Amino acid sequence: MNNLQKNLIEMGLSENEATVYLNALSLGKTTILKISKASEIKRTTVYSAVESLKQMGLMKIEQIGWKTFYSAENPDKLERIIENKKQKLQESLPDLKTLYSAEGGSSLIKYYEGVEAIKNIHLDLLDEVKFGEDYWVISDSAKWMSEDQKFFEKFVEKRANKKLNNRLLLQDSEIARKYKQNETIYNMQIKIFPQEIQLSASITITPYKILIHQTTPPVMVMAIENKNIIRLQKELFNFMWNSIK
Repeated sequence: MNNLQKNLIEMGLSENEATVYLNALSLGKTTILKISKASEIKRTTVYSAVESLKQMGLMKIEQIGWKTFYSAENPDKLERIIENKKQKLQESLPDLKTLYSAEGGSSLIKYYEGVEAIKNIHLDLLDEVKFGEDYWVISDSAKWMSEDQKFFEKFVEKRANKKLNNRLLLQDSEIARKYKQNETIYNMQIKIFPQEIQLSASITITPYKILIHQTTPPVMVMAIENKNIIRLQKELFNFMWNSIK
């Protein structure tokens, strides 16, 4: 198989269609018998390939007297075929994306270890969430920030600038009370747990992912992508939110 055949197959032609088309190009106006001999493909198979190529606009058939002649269309038409396929893909993308995000789809769980990896996954998550979407957190903010206070302080500012629906349930601490006093500045709604609640992990809930961030050694994050689990976590969050005055 030569490079031209491989390229045509990558464009969507079958091996037989590619072989027949290339031989028809070199033969000019010809017969099925000559294409069959040049291609080393049975005539019945050539007929089938020619019919497919005709449907694609790559082969034309002429009747001259009692004889039928076949000739390949200009290769420029290949570009048009590719453009048509791209257009059909663009038209189908919204539906494909709907299927991709449909409930009951496959789950994805990933683990990240180390402070740098954890910082990066938080930044990636923030980039995914769009204006006005939910960004809900259950956390001991003191432990969360202790891993790299400067980074997470800037992260809170960046999150505020995105104008998300930020709701935080925080373990009672000096940092939590500080942010509670500055809710408006940081575009957050905050409720503080009773003092007896002690958290060893943080949970972040968005429309796309859940991050479970273990704040005690070994420091790690588990990212979960599953619509049903996200919905469950949101329901539990709302229950806790409404339970705290």
